[in-house]
Amino acid sequence: MKCHFDFEFEGLLERKRMRPVLVTLAPLAKLAVIVLFLQTAASSAAGQSPTPSLDFEYYRARVEPIFLKKRPGHARCVVCHAGSNNAFRLQPLPAGSLTWTEEQSRRNFEIVCRLVTPGDPTSSRLLLHPLSPKAGGDAFHSGGRQFTSQDDPDWRALADWVRNAKIHASTTP
Repeated sequence: MKCHFDFEFEGLLERKRMRPVLVTLAPLAKLAVIVLFLQTAASSAAGQSPTPSLDFEYYRARVEPIFLKKRPGHARCVVCHAGSNNAFRLQPLPAGSLTWTEEQSRRNFEIVCRLVTPGDPTSSRLLLHPLSPKAGGDAFHSGGRQFTSQDDPDWRALADWVRNAKIHASTTP
């Protein structure tokens, strides 16, 4: 009768081969953590501020009404973007309502925040897509050019929000 120890022996060899790999990876993982920590410390020391956050109250008071506004020669943003299947997907308005509920506004806010680069309006899709190409906008927007220039008051309201505008007592509509 012959005993087979090959399987157990192979498993032992495999474990012995793996041990140096795990030991080698441990210092690399520590090094990666140290590098990440040093990068964070260096950016803080250089005076770089964290990414600005977007203000919901300003959004609700100044930005969201733009999506409901009828502009000459164009449909309101909500007409095409309520329940749409693209990145700018607004909540449908409740039946008979002219505005969104607080909950719907928060959902819209979450979607719209994904389309902006906080602090940088000129690299934010929300501002570039409906802006005329002559003013620095995207080449195509199936809803037409809602904004012919960056001087449009509604475009500026969007840009101010992206730049981290907040609602203050003196700016309440």
